[in-house]
Formats: sequence, structure tokens, C-alpha cells
Amino acid sequence: MAQPPDPHELYLHVRVLVGVVLGLGLTRILSGLARMVEHPGRNPVSATHLLWVAVILLSIVHFWWWEFALISLGAWRFELFVFLLGYAFLWFVLACLLFPGDLAEHDTYEAYFLSRRRWFFGLFAATFAADLIDTAIKGADHFRALGPEYPARIAAGIILCAVAAWTGNRRFHLLFAALYLAYDVSWILRLYDTLG
Repeated sequence: MAQPPDPHELYLHVRVLVGVVLGLGLTRILSGLARMVEHPGRNPVSATHLLWVAVILLSIVHFWWWEFALISLGAWRFELFVFLLGYAFLWFVLACLLFPGDLAEHDTYEAYFLSRRRWFFGLFAATFAADLIDTAIKGADHFRALGPEYPARIAAGIILCAVAAWTGNRRFHLLFAALYLAYDVSWILRLYDTLG
């Protein structure tokens, strides 16, 4: 009778494909930033767009970092693999929405971003819902260890994404991006700076 595969080896197998998808997202962001440097006058940048770029860049790196905690799972099911891959796909598509292949219809990155805000914030809200599922997968102890701030964070994130999808107010988008980035850095440093 064949031995069942080692869960750690299965996780490494899953992690490779997730890493490829996340790596493509990072590549999209870094290539977009490089194009801004190469051709600074072609499509003027904005603080709002650059702050959301920083948010998604940090989020991709953080997702990749924290998913290492899944190594402790004893068994892997196909549904979990598909979920995890779908979660990674969300980050990739968000990176693509920040740096589209063609900006010909828009003068600036900010104008493009605001024209695609419903897509962007709809998908960003989906990452909060996916995070809730992902946290539940890691177990009740892990969920409780995050404290009451965690469900409040998820609820506030989804509500703010709904508002951001609805409004085209530039000040709101700038403020949301700046505050979310500051809060997310704080969240990571307080809860996720060390694995193990």
C-alpha cells in the first residue's frame, strides 16, 4: 500500500503555483513603476494611484508571507487549493487594474483608476471576504488570537470599499488609500512580523 504524501510536501507543491501567480502580480506592479520612471511625461502620476500601488504591493507581499502558516495544515483538499489560488488571482487582477496594458483612453493613471474604481474596489472587497475564509481555515484558535479588531477590520474594509466603488471623490480616495496603508503597516507589524 502506498504511503500518503507528506502534507509539508503537498504545501510546497501548492505554494509554488501560488508564488507564480503572486510573482506575476509583483512583476506587473514593478514593470508599471519602471514605465513611470522611463516615460514620466507620458501619463502623469497621482498620489492616490501611487498610494493604491503601495497598498497592493504590500498586500501581495504580506499575503505571500502569511500564507506560510498553511504549512501546519494536516491535509490538503482540492477545494482548498482552488480557494487559495483564487485568492492569489484576486491580487494579480488588482495589480493589473493598477497598471493596464494600455492607457490610451485616459490622460492620467488617476483618471484610469477612477474610471475602473468599481472593479478595483469590488475585487479589493473580495479580498477581505477571502481573508475571512482563509483565517477560518487556519483554525478557531488562530481566528480568536486576532481578537475583536479582526472582524471589525474586515467589516470596515468591505464598507469602505463599497463607498469607494460608489464615489468618484478624489479626496476620499486619497484619504482612504493613505489611511489604509498606514493602518495595514500597523496591522502587519503588530500581528504578523514573525512566523512560527
